[in-house]
Amino acid sequence: MKVSTKGRYGLRIMVELAVHHGSGPVQVTTIAQNQQLPGKYIHVLVGGLKAAGLVTAVRGPNGGIELAREPRSITPLDVVEALEGRISAADCTLDPALCGRAADCVTRDVWCELAAAMETALRRHTLADLAERIKAGGGAAYVI
Repeated sequence: MKVSTKGRYGLRIMVELAVHHGSGPVQVTTIAQNQQLPGKYIHVLVGGLKAAGLVTAVRGPNGGIELAREPRSITPLDVVEALEGRISAADCTLDPALCGRAADCVTRDVWCELAAAMETALRRHTLADLAERIKAGGGAAYVI
């Protein structure tokens, strides 16, 4: 499975918010500049992240976007699933009823194992972990 632009950009937005966590809302223009993402697309992705309860939007002159939860409680899996749906290597891994051969299919086991490995990898990290890497100089330059 390939994580789409939605998932990749969404995670970059969330890591940016984690870097600024505790400093108040972050404006979309700041995220766009730091992450080199189009502001309009950020608004689209924030809608999905907000619907999933991962971010909140603050209106007004000092408004912007901020994490709805602590960075330690949000994983890349949360972000990807909020924007793309459940991780799946093949449709039959989520719903065996989609394939009449699911019960006897030896290849389905491979797809289920792949999906589980992807979930494990995406669950292994938190936004706090990724933000700390950036703060320690392990990522793109950020202005805080």
